[in-house]
Amino acid sequence: MTPLDVVDWRRSVFALYQAVRDEDDPATAHRIWRDGRDELFAHHPATALLPEDRAGFTGLPVADYDPAWRFQVELEPAEPGAFEYETGTDGTVVFDRAGVVRIPDVGSFDVWRLTSYGGGLFIPVKDGLHGKPGGTYGGGRYLIDTIKGADLGSDPAANTLVLDFNFAYNPSCAYDPAWACPLAPAGDTVTVDIPVGETYDGKY
Repeated sequence: MTPLDVVDWRRSVFALYQAVRDEDDPATAHRIWRDGRDELFAHHPATALLPEDRAGFTGLPVADYDPAWRFQVELEPAEPGAFEYETGTDGTVVFDRAGVVRIPDVGSFDVWRLTSYGGGLFIPVKDGLHGKPGGTYGGGRYLIDTIKGADLGSDPAANTLVLDFNFAYNPSCAYDPAWACPLAPAGDTVTVDIPVGETYDGKY
């Protein structure tokens, strides 16, 4: 994997999420997202899959689309806060709490702003299925990570974000331990099962 491979991966991910936002039907957008990510993981030189896992790869484990898990929510004010993540390669990455979002019958999630170069919003999610067989990745999943292009849309005038848990995905460290991935802190952990999005069977 070369630096230009990483650039092309990022460019491809940004283009994929643009296609998702351009599609009016969320279920169709979800299929575009699934197919696009499977193609990248299977064939792109910057894939997070280990070499020994690529030959038998047939697609990432993603639950069928459920419209009940799509929300447009207000970004509410929150008490100042921060968490730091030691990457080992990029040093300590600092996130400031930018606000909080509340999901009916699920709970609240802190919304984080990356304070270093590039900025961006970050919402990791850890639910009641984390670490369970056939459940979700033990460290949690990512719902929004705008610096990497994972952005489902927002309305600045209304101060709202689109949060669709069907698009929750595993961080790269779920597939290759060489990656350093910020994991969901306590403010992004709920006890409710979130049975949509990318699951984790421990296969890779």
